[in-house]
Amino acid sequence: MKRNRISIKDISKALGLSNTTISFILNGKAEEMRISTQVAERVLAYVKEVGYTPNYLARGLVTGKTNTIGFIVESIGNSFFSQIASLIEEQAYNNGYKIIYSSTNGEQRKALELIRMFRDRGVDGYIICPTEGLEDEINQLKEENRPVVLFDRYLPDVDSHYIGTNNEDAMYEACRHLADHGRKHIALVTTDSQQTQMLGRLAGYSRLVKEKGLNAYILQIPYEERKQRLPGDLETFLNQHPQLDAICFATNYLAIGSLEVMRELQISIPDRIAVIAFDDNEVLRLFQPAVTAVEQPLEDMAKSIIDRLLVDLKLGKVTEKTTHKELPGRLIVRASSGK
Repeated sequence: MKRNRISIKDISKALGLSNTTISFILNGKAEEMRISTQVAERVLAYVKEVGYTPNYLARGLVTGKTNTIGFIVESIGNSFFSQIASLIEEQAYNNGYKIIYSSTNGEQRKALELIRMFRDRGVDGYIICPTEGLEDEINQLKEENRPVVLFDRYLPDVDSHYIGTNNEDAMYEACRHLADHGRKHIALVTTDSQQTQMLGRLAGYSRLVKEKGLNAYILQIPYEERKQRLPGDLETFLNQHPQLDAICFATNYLAIGSLEVMRELQISIPDRIAVIAFDDNEVLRLFQPAVTAVEQPLEDMAKSIIDRLLVDLKLGKVTEKTTHKELPGRLIVRASSGK
């Protein structure tokens, strides 16, 4: 037999207390509202006994808050997003908020559906790694006074809070490391994406090549077909440019896929070609030889995202002055880039 849902009204009736008193205790405000410890303990014991769980949507209709944050990323299975999600979840929880996760798989249509779903659920704030084409939706959230922080990449035509890595400087430093160690023919393997983080990494590579007077070798893999196209396109690229002595990969998934191709082609790393990947992860550390990588500042990024969002959540409105913050990456030197 299905058990009926217990409500605050039911608890109030059973214990002979007001709905308001019950609500204060369940929201951790017993001491603040000068409710005795004995009464609070009695309520909490009864709640545990009957298995009461709060209806956050109903409570949100009363308080205007659900204490939830919508977190939208490209893929929660990606190591970068899963790691930063874990850090954000911990900090949000410490501030009284729960995180609801969703992945877009880079699809604009899915991203729009997720934002609208979160709006219907009444989430208090949004943390979004945006796909292209979300400008109108983000602007609408702002107009509705819904706090939003973008991260990893931003939308140039939207004046919104943004926290990310300084991609241009990080990629420049990675390529300079190769040039300073005698590499003269450095390639960049990236995607054809127009997302700001990818454009920043391309700009860092281009700046180094121009500064050192080197030739540019750029392979752009179609983003939508990256898994299918990478092996064949990379092999063709390597055959067309046998002089290459170093490659910077703009993402870790491009690096991992390419390292498999290079192993099949029996290309010695770093003796023939030195390798650096953007965005460190465990696979790159375990690969033989271990891969030099740009590490993104995940902990600082997560803290900055939550701190920025909490300012607007506590104010109960979107602040007019927006924050655009880029944190420095760190190059972790391993065997793949040579001595």
